[in-house]
Parts: sequence; C-alpha cells; structure tokens
Amino acid sequence: MCESLLRAEVIHSSRTWVVKVGSNVLASPDGTLDNRRIESLAEEIVEIKRTGRRVILVSSGAVGAGMGQMGLKKRPQDLPGIQAAAAIGQTYLMRAYEEAFKPKGYHAAQILLTHSDFDSRARYLNVRNTISTLFEYQAVPIINENDTVSVDEIKFGDNDRLAAMVANLVQAELLVILSSVDGLCQPLPDGGGFGDPVPVLTSLDEEALALVTDSRSSLGTGGMGSKLASARLVTHSGGSVIIASGKRERPLTSILECQPIGTLILAEGQTRGARQRWIGLTARPKGRIRVDSGAVSALVNKGGSLLAIGIVEIEGDFEKGDVVAISDFAGEEFARGLANYGSADARRVKGLKKEQLRKALESSAVYDEVVHRDNLVILPK
Repeated sequence: MCESLLRAEVIHSSRTWVVKVGSNVLASPDGTLDNRRIESLAEEIVEIKRTGRRVILVSSGAVGAGMGQMGLKKRPQDLPGIQAAAAIGQTYLMRAYEEAFKPKGYHAAQILLTHSDFDSRARYLNVRNTISTLFEYQAVPIINENDTVSVDEIKFGDNDRLAAMVANLVQAELLVILSSVDGLCQPLPDGGGFGDPVPVLTSLDEEALALVTDSRSSLGTGGMGSKLASARLVTHSGGSVIIASGKRERPLTSILECQPIGTLILAEGQTRGARQRWIGLTARPKGRIRVDSGAVSALVNKGGSLLAIGIVEIEGDFEKGDVVAISDFAGEEFARGLANYGSADARRVKGLKKEQLRKALESSAVYDEVVHRDNLVILPK
C-alpha cells in the first residue's frame, strides 16, 4: 500500500487521539508562553472534536511558563527550582488553555499525574474513568506531570513517555507528538545536518533507531530517542504514532487532512486490551523473577503459566498482586505478570514441583502457578 493510503487509513480509523505538545512548541523566543500558539492549538483540537473524535492533550510548558513569570533566562538545574517554576507556571498554562477553549464551548480540565498513578491499578482505572466522564461534560482533558511533587524515583523523565502511557490508558488509536523537529530525519551524506523526515516507518527496528541523535531542546527534556522509545509503547499495543513539528502552521489540521507531514510510525501486531497494556507496558515491576530455559519456552512458545519449578532466582521484594518482571537466566526481560505470591513465599518455593509447593506453603498454597497465564504478558522484542 502506498504511503498516502497508509496515512489516510490510519487517520480515518483513529477515533481517539492523544496529542502531546512540547515546551518549545508553546514558548516564545524569550521563554514565556506564546498565547497565539495556544489559541491556534485549541482551534485545531476543537476542529478534530467536531469530527466526532475524542482528543486528550498532554501538555508540557509549566516550567517554561514559570520561568517567564519569574524572569529566568535558563531552566533551573536543581529539583526544587524546577518544581517551584512548575508550581508557578502551571497556573498560567491552564489559564491560557481555559481562555482559549471557553469561547469555543469547551472547558479545559487539568489532570496532574505521577508514575504512582499508573502503578496502582485502582488509581489507574480512576484516571481512565475521570477522562471518560470529562468527555461527557464538553471538556478537553489536559494532562501534565505533577512536577511539584515528583521526585527522581517517580518522574516520567519527559512528557513523551507520559503521553504514550496515557494513549495506552485510553486505548487511543493515534498518538501525535508535536515537537520542535519535523519527524525522524535522515542524516545528510556529508554529515552536515539532516534532510527530510522519513515519511513512514513500519517498525522501529535497528535501522530506524540508528537515525536518532541525543540532542535535547533548551526548554524540553526529551530528544528523539525519548520519542521513539515512547512510540514503541504505543505501536506495540496496536496504536500508531505521528511525530511532527508543532512550529509549522496548523499541524493538527494538516494531519487530519492526511497531508504528508512528519513521520508516521505504524502499529505493530494486534491491539492489546487495556489490562494487558497496564501489566506489560505501563506499571513498573516491583521485583524480578529469573527462570530457566524450559520456563522461557513454556511461556513464550506454549502459552503456559509460570510454575515454581522453572524459577531460578527471585530479585527484590514484592507482594501478592504486584507486577513483576520475568527474565531469562541471563537477565533479559521477556515478560511481565501479576504475582500470585509475595517474594518471601516465592523464594521458598522456587525450583519446586506442584506437590512440593503445597507442602512448603501449606495453607498459603492457594495457587499452583506463581504467575498465571491470564495475568501474564509476553513483551515485544
């Protein structure tokens, strides 16, 4: 199928969009918020919603807005300084969105998240239910990381990953990342820069990843490597991704009209259900279970559950019901699942047969499997 038809098929079949807009897209040259850019972005989102689609906006810009209000010329380097700028800037950012959306008949609904909101199954579902309800109230969900309370251990690192996790949360068919660059670009043969963006990628293979540079923008925190890593979370769950420049004139309208802008990264494999997305690609593992080659084969090739007899080592501390990583003997992670036993009991039964497991745990031996197949997800390679 030709590139134009592929793009048209993706756009026309996508009913839920997650749009991520980066700090540099929203900033004026002096680092303050560009209200004209926000007004234009709001107009385009409303146009998309009028086609019957649902749109969720993941917006950076709080730190940059705070910098403008505080008169700072450079992004703070320490965590308290970043959090202070975000606390001041988030108010101005949301006010700008509310002023842009309200005359068009929509509310700007703020949702601030940390990684803990995705790790907890109950909070994860509550966020999803809140977003669904906001659509009924003529609101545009505007999501940002809660920088004022996040610390190094729970930060997403950048809003590209947050946007991918939100896309998986709502099972969006399309994630649009609006950046300061127009997609994944081919390096020029003379090494003097980059040429046109790659129009379509059918997979994020080594050849595609080889085009990545580690450069980061002055206001943002995520380079192209971050964007492609985030795109993998979406494409491996059955969604597609477009990376395009948010600096161009009306980029979302161009995408809606199927114009060939940016880089389209196509979905790989079958669409995963919401629960599978949470287990395999969203929640962070609380521990790790190393297994032998027989267990790898049983899980990957035969669709089996993880039995104690195949376990070689238990790493970390986790409770029953926590997400755990499952790796081969060499330590390469290939699956994730919900543990039927906490780490203490799992250590007691590793390497045991079913009958031995029951004797070892006695009344605590509720399950024959350490991780049941229904609660296990094989990760994409």
